[in-house]
Amino acid sequence: MKFLIPFLFLLVATSLEATGDALVRIGLGHSAWSWRLGLFALGGLLLFGYGLSLNLAPLEFNRVVGLYIATLFVVWQVVNFFAFKTLPTLPVLVGGGLIIIGGLVVTFWRSSPAV
Repeated sequence: MKFLIPFLFLLVATSLEATGDALVRIGLGHSAWSWRLGLFALGGLLLFGYGLSLNLAPLEFNRVVGLYIATLFVVWQVVNFFAFKTLPTLPVLVGGGLIIIGGLVVTFWRSSPAV
C-alpha cells in the first residue's frame, strides 16, 4: 500500500505525458492551422499536467525516475497502439523489458550505506 499512492501519481504523469506527446505529433500532421494550434494547446496542457503530477509524487526524485521510466515505457506502448495503431516489435519488447527491470532496480534496490 505504501507504493500505491506514488505509483498512481506516476501512472497519471505518464498517461498525461504520452497522450500530450501523441496530440502534438498528431497536430504536426494536420494542415489546418486551427486544428494544429488546438492540438498543440491541448498537448501542451497535458504536458504541463505531467510535470506537475511527477513532481507531486511523494517519493525522492532520484528514486521516482526509475519507476517513472518503466511506467512511461508501458503507457507509451498503449498510447502508441490506440493513437497510431502500431504494435511493438520484438526489439521494442526486449528493450522495454530491460527498461522495466532497470526502473525497478533504481526504485527498489536499497544498498547499505558506505562505510
